[in-house]
Amino acid sequence: MNRLPSIFMILAAASLSLLFFFPMWKIYLDAPQYPEGLEMHIWINKIGGDSEFTLQNFNILNHYIGMAPIDANSFKELEIMPLFAFGFIGTALLLALFPKRGLIMTWLVLLALAGIAGISDFYLWLVKFGTDLDPSAPIKVPGMTYIPPLIGSKQLLNFHAFSFPSIGGAGIGLAMLFGALAFWKTYAKKIKKEEI
Repeated sequence: MNRLPSIFMILAAASLSLLFFFPMWKIYLDAPQYPEGLEMHIWINKIGGDSEFTLQNFNILNHYIGMAPIDANSFKELEIMPLFAFGFIGTALLLALFPKRGLIMTWLVLLALAGIAGISDFYLWLVKFGTDLDPSAPIKVPGMTYIPPLIGSKQLLNFHAFSFPSIGGAGIGLAMLFGALAFWKTYAKKIKKEEI
């Protein structure tokens, strides 16, 4: 009996569980006021940083350019995303017990769509923060926006911002890879049966 599809689906579930142990995304800000740098961590259910004052320091900088303060309580996504993650982990484990090709493909497509929706939502928040600026801010540069990069680096006045997926985010990519391998093994099994 070929157990590989089941093993791959268990690995997919384990990869998604990384979301609850590591941040999904990190934004690093290099600013003259903070020469050691600021590192914000975006988790599946909270926003934090490399120190307990990270968010506070981000918001101090945001104040000068008129950007809205970052408050985890204003992001409904942080309440919804863990439920989706639990759902995908649970269904991956069920598919490990019953590795049906069509269901694995459905799971894979839904996970990909959820990932695209999550990244799109994240980008829209970056645009909102970077463009919806307080006109009474202490620092105003006509025509200047402060949209942080989705991935990569960007110079914003005298700040340098870096944004990149972290281990939790990479777990989603790994889950998709293991899901695709599970699908491939069930598909290969079907082809082999047809050839006999």
